[in-house]
Amino acid sequence: MAFRIGILGASGYTGVELLRLLAGHPALEVVHAGADSNAGNQVSDVAPGLAAAYGDLRFGPIDADSVDGLDLVFCCLPHGASGPLVAEMSGRVGHVVDLGADFRLHDPDAYPVWYGHEHPQPALLAQAAYGLPELFRPPLRGARLVAAAGCYVTASSLALTPFVRAGAVERTGVVVDAYSGVSGAGRTPKPNLHFCAVDEDLTAYGLVNHRHTPEIEQASGAQVLFTPHLAPANRGILATVYARAADPGLTGDDALEVLAAAYADEPFVVVSERSPSTKATLGSNVCQLTARVDPRTGWVVAVAALDNLVKGASGQALQCANLALGLDEALGLPLAGVTP
Repeated sequence: MAFRIGILGASGYTGVELLRLLAGHPALEVVHAGADSNAGNQVSDVAPGLAAAYGDLRFGPIDADSVDGLDLVFCCLPHGASGPLVAEMSGRVGHVVDLGADFRLHDPDAYPVWYGHEHPQPALLAQAAYGLPELFRPPLRGARLVAAAGCYVTASSLALTPFVRAGAVERTGVVVDAYSGVSGAGRTPKPNLHFCAVDEDLTAYGLVNHRHTPEIEQASGAQVLFTPHLAPANRGILATVYARAADPGLTGDDALEVLAAAYADEPFVVVSERSPSTKATLGSNVCQLTARVDPRTGWVVAVAALDNLVKGASGQALQCANLALGLDEALGLPLAGVTP
């Protein structure tokens, strides 16, 4: 018997990606796809690539009544929209996996600082398991509420955290430079995301105060200066992390071994001497990592690449859902990228 699944915000990029992944999942059945702006429209009209998988399925409303009694609900909504809705669903659905930022930060006092408002559901915030399985797996097993980590945070934290935990780098003064494809900004049209604005351009944004900074610090345990960049690509995150080596004798082989040891049993993390590329992760739930040490300057450099819509969002959410439901964590998730 399949678990009955709902997706709220199903017509956005992450929602459509979830529909794609769930179409091949042997134990989860999508019974409701909520999308206010597309309610009543066929899924195949909004996402023609899903026509063979979802036939005549139509988008429905986004509300708690429409998912009442379901085993698990994914929330693929803009920041601020999930909080009140998750409270309404409490006790009415089995599990909730939120792909937004409403429940990611443990400290409610951080929300006014980084998001500009008080947290609407601090009691629920304390119940949320943070959804980055490779680093925080135990609380995700059976979790009723999961806050799936974001794409920038996933790439940066997977690259940095093993070094912090091993005591191989200094915990302060860490620099993260990261690049994202345009789909990371969502499907809603914006002037700065038009083709003519993005094509042949690279832009840094959120300088010094980007809201993902405290999430990277929470996940990694390090003080971070984070600078995101918009790249002229559909998908992908490439994050380069710079941290001071705690031991001046640390070598490049040592750095690779730190990553290899941390992720030896992780199916969705590949550690290699190869420099990662976003193209190599396209369509997969895999993060590729490497590391180097520059003995001249004393810096450790770690690089991560992933598909921002899969391991950085919908795939990660599905990985967390598998854990919450007691299923094989890797069920329904692609290991292989699309080539070319």
